[in-house]
Amino acid sequence: MKYFLSATFVFLILQVSAQTTIKQDAAIKQMVDEVSSKNIEATIRKLVSFKSRHTLGDTTSKTTGVGAARNWIKAEYERYASDSHGRMTVQFDTFTQPKSERVNTPVKLKNVLAILKGTDPKDNRVYIVSGHYDSRMSDVMDPNGDEPGANDDASGTAVSMELARVMAKRSFPATIIFMAVVGEEQGLYGSTHVAKRAKAENWNVDAMLNNDIVGNTHGMETDLKDNRSVRVFSEGVPTIAAGNEKQIAGLISLGGENDSPSRELARYIKETAERYVDQLDVKLIYRRDRYLRGGDHISFLQQGYTAVRFTEMNEDFTRQHQNIRTENGVNYGDLPDYVDFNYVQKVARMNLSVLANLASAPAEPQNVGVLTSGLTNRTQLKWDAPANGKKPTGYYVLMRETTSPYWEKKFYVTDTHADIAYSKDNYFFAVQSVDADGHESLPVYPKPVR
Repeated sequence: MKYFLSATFVFLILQVSAQTTIKQDAAIKQMVDEVSSKNIEATIRKLVSFKSRHTLGDTTSKTTGVGAARNWIKAEYERYASDSHGRMTVQFDTFTQPKSERVNTPVKLKNVLAILKGTDPKDNRVYIVSGHYDSRMSDVMDPNGDEPGANDDASGTAVSMELARVMAKRSFPATIIFMAVVGEEQGLYGSTHVAKRAKAENWNVDAMLNNDIVGNTHGMETDLKDNRSVRVFSEGVPTIAAGNEKQIAGLISLGGENDSPSRELARYIKETAERYVDQLDVKLIYRRDRYLRGGDHISFLQQGYTAVRFTEMNEDFTRQHQNIRTENGVNYGDLPDYVDFNYVQKVARMNLSVLANLASAPAEPQNVGVLTSGLTNRTQLKWDAPANGKKPTGYYVLMRETTSPYWEKKFYVTDTHADIAYSKDNYFFAVQSVDADGHESLPVYPKPVR
């Protein structure tokens, strides 16, 4: 079987850093450049102007409270949708949350979804980008005080909204949903409702990007200042594998605990985003989330979807879950003057490059397997072409050392099988689809087959 490196791409392989793809898609680069820090700042300051966006707060005022905030978000999405020639529709995703530990009485809640419908009727993939628009003070049950939530998480909401503004003018084969969810601080309630709805309605969610606390560049206590690094949290052993003895046994026997779908998404994010965004260093954090914390991507992981969380590199906890005050000479409170809007712009550009590349690419190869019927120092892989959407022009077989965090080599093939002169016992492999313009699908880690 002949294999070769694609002539379209040039790869620089370094011992300690990920591969860098030099070629860019001009249309994606243009969209990346259109992401505006001024628009992001205006969105964050507008969300802060509602005083409180507490999930249990006022829903009747037209100027303050969570109700006014969600109505404004929906109106802004609808304004962006006017440039989509009917492809983007906007809706409230409404549900009643029962009484719980952080909900003292049943309450009607509303997520806001802007859905940019894919242009290929045979491509049912869905990509989701999200931030949560609710906020809180020190007391998570207090809905009445000023709760600006500029960084947590007006920053993530602004990312979702700015991407909708830019991408509504374009079309993609797959569907993209720009989401602003409620109830995160009370228990991930908004994202849980969407994730369960997606499962019940058979949405083919290929990837979910959660942006939560993505606007600060100064680390509390450490005094570290970093406006180029962003963390991507991804789980190793899939959440849904808990209790699945066969799946766990396979990971123990053959490895792959570092190759969950979410880990493959994280690697994809690093390669793609650093291709398009200058002065960006995507840090892969091999955890589902930080210690004692959680985010809306977990709701999607629990339903079996691929999801990751983006968060700033160094957090300032005087700005998170704090009443506005001065104490012992220290200013507390999540105010917009402490947000680095150029940094949020960089995070938004990262999200956009990944979404646009994925939504433009063919779907992943299906039934990817590594042949184990004989003893050999070669690696034989086989797979099926994607069942739906446009046909790939070829496939990349990815390879890396078992100790490497990043894919190190790419072999381009046009068939649905490959025979590689490297031992499957010594390396990890994956396969991804690619089109004529170089848009790659997410990589798929192979299963043993005979």
